[in-house]
Amino acid sequence: MKGRNLSPGNSQQHKIPDLDIIDLEKENRSASQASDSPSDPQSADSPPASEEKDSAKAPNRRFRINVHMVLLAVAVLFVVGIVYKVKNFGVYVDLDEIFADGPGEYDDSYDTILPLLDASNNPVYKDYSQGSTILAFGNAPFADDRGSEDNLVNIMQQETGATIYNCSISGSHLAAQLKKPDPEKAPWDVFNPYWLCNIAAKNEAAGEDYQQALKVLGSAAPPEAREVYDILQSIDFNTVDAIVLMYDASDYLDGLPMFNPEDATDITTFTGTTEAVIEYMQFFFPNVRIIVLSPTYAFALDDDGKYISSDMKRYGQDVLSTYAILQYASCVSRSVTFIDNIYNTFNEDNAKKYLSDHLHLNVKGRKKVAERFAYALNYYNQNRSAEGEKD
Repeated sequence: MKGRNLSPGNSQQHKIPDLDIIDLEKENRSASQASDSPSDPQSADSPPASEEKDSAKAPNRRFRINVHMVLLAVAVLFVVGIVYKVKNFGVYVDLDEIFADGPGEYDDSYDTILPLLDASNNPVYKDYSQGSTILAFGNAPFADDRGSEDNLVNIMQQETGATIYNCSISGSHLAAQLKKPDPEKAPWDVFNPYWLCNIAAKNEAAGEDYQQALKVLGSAAPPEAREVYDILQSIDFNTVDAIVLMYDASDYLDGLPMFNPEDATDITTFTGTTEAVIEYMQFFFPNVRIIVLSPTYAFALDDDGKYISSDMKRYGQDVLSTYAILQYASCVSRSVTFIDNIYNTFNEDNAKKYLSDHLHLNVKGRKKVAERFAYALNYYNQNRSAEGEKD
């Protein structure tokens, strides 16, 4: 139209050009029919045009990993695993079947039987079966049924033939309330075995504190307190061959301190008093053999008053077995005999046969403890006699 000057009146100026409409569907059908005709020059191995077209239109079908689905599957498997473990946790144990032949025995024992040592740490073998003299310090195990032939100290005399002075105080503990005696504030502290040993050594101040404490306590004083004082005042330690120390689980059950890591002889603790007594006796009376009997096994009490394992409940610093084990460690460090009554004499599995309640010994239990004491006292006599027979 370049160069053409069309006037407004020219009809060609507004004429719409003819448009050709192309039917694409018709062309596609024609192309498809043409490809199916025998005259199609393409080879027999070539795919049909329609398949090529479908292939071109179809999306890429390669396998793709869905991260979210994988994480979901892992989470489901994890939860299923936990549920399975919870439902199948542990294996049912028939205790009657296990203990059909009896409760069995503990392999571990803290028994440590040592002879008396001289100043050069050489063993001194005394024959304690020949009328030896022994002092017994303790609480309920020695104090219960004091006047009866079934009293533990009396049974120990029968087992050993020794003369044993019963210096036990019922209701007392190994741990004192104060480090120094104060009869007004803590009158029961004078019954601590450390101060009793001081009285036996004729320490006048200790004797005065004891007398004052009895006045403060009045009728609340232990019934045997005066008798014990008289024994300690009259005894000559030069004639004493051994002392035996035994306190039950009262310190543990009453939540009293077990030990002081900064002071091994802190008498306000269970093990501290044990070591303080040993240290005092070894210093002032080195010719006296010391034998420590651990607490016997005792049960703890739950909130309903039922017996439970004393390895399951802490009243103070730790469970009962730890009190006994640390007492053993104190004895070993001081080279004195320790008899394990918590695992060896009897234990949690059979304790009910030897206790009248959760703590106190019955007669059968006392006899068993007495036998163990006699065994330890005469251990070297027996072994030396056996060696002599062999020679």
